[in-house]
Amino acid sequence: MKTLEIFSGAGGLAKGLELSGFKHAAFVEFNKHACDSLAENFDPKRVFFGDIKDFDLDSLEQIDLVAGGPPCQPFSLGGKHQANQDSRDMFPYAIKAIERLAPKAFVFENVKGLLRQSFSDYFEYIILRLSYPDFAVIKNANWEHHLYELRNINDSNQTQKKYDVTYKLINAADYGVPQTRERVVIVGIRSDIGIPWAFPATTHSEDRLLWDMYITWEYWERHQIKKSLRPALDGFLKEKITRLYDRYGMFEPESLPWKTIRDALFDAPDPQSNHGIIDHIFRDGARTYPGHTGSDFDWPSKTIKAGGHGVPGGENMIRFNDGSVRYFTTFEAKRIQTFPDDFVIKGAWGEAMRQIGNAVPVLLAEKIGTELANKILQYEFQGLFNQHSQQRNSA
Repeated sequence: MKTLEIFSGAGGLAKGLELSGFKHAAFVEFNKHACDSLAENFDPKRVFFGDIKDFDLDSLEQIDLVAGGPPCQPFSLGGKHQANQDSRDMFPYAIKAIERLAPKAFVFENVKGLLRQSFSDYFEYIILRLSYPDFAVIKNANWEHHLYELRNINDSNQTQKKYDVTYKLINAADYGVPQTRERVVIVGIRSDIGIPWAFPATTHSEDRLLWDMYITWEYWERHQIKKSLRPALDGFLKEKITRLYDRYGMFEPESLPWKTIRDALFDAPDPQSNHGIIDHIFRDGARTYPGHTGSDFDWPSKTIKAGGHGVPGGENMIRFNDGSVRYFTTFEAKRIQTFPDDFVIKGAWGEAMRQIGNAVPVLLAEKIGTELANKILQYEFQGLFNQHSQQRNSA
């Protein structure tokens, strides 16, 4: 099963898809440092450094999956909120790839801001364009006119390709990523495949983490944390614990607990020690102030952000239980995004954090990729079975 990765970034989505059984035909990425990272971790001959507008889609054969993260700045809660009016909106080029390659499926990831009410019409337009990728735009018509036509599409004017498109706002923490990261994931399955899609069931929960922390104390015992070193329960948490008792009684939540920073870094050495890990370098200067508090060590990390204008919540810092803070090292940030330890991120700390912050968590990508791989293999197996049956009947 072959994939085309567009807007590849450092390759978080690509690595997860690789782990779920896909092979990459090509990567398209505009940022030089990200391309350097891709070349270190995948086949460098398949990395195209440049604008997607200049990439020859016709050079590819039989792409089963198109995947990527179209630039999210037009929709980011921290951006200028220009959506389709922003020159960085790359969704039209994602749609073009679907139109030209007709893959069996596609998966795209974007920021939560894509679902903002003010973007609702344009988001509907994106979903309909992905559903009918070769329903051509009338020359000189604006997107609003095209949206009107797409809303009224029917069998008489429907074009050849159609995709069943589903989207969901996903919190990566619910899938075992040690980070509360909410992102919109859009999946399309080519309609002729006829196999329904459902997002993987969540596996982890905040309820179970709180249960293990404050009802059974299993979390602290597992990490061998003395009572005197555990964070105090504030009023808000006490109220949550009371609700847990009311909700579950004697029966623990069935899910696994959210993963915390401590869980992710349990075996990581102190960055100031003599450890020999090339990207685990202490960076001085971290400090807190109102609204810039860092990520609590015994909780999933805040969303690691690329931070074109800085990271306003201190998301790239660890906050320990004694109130001290320090920056994540590149190695630690990779762990938070569930990259393998040996995955190489090229560039200095700020550039590396930008790439990591833009990435899809590898574990989440692997879980979605596994579901997609199963759907594609099911379709291919059914095709081979039907072909064998026809040959046998004609013999």
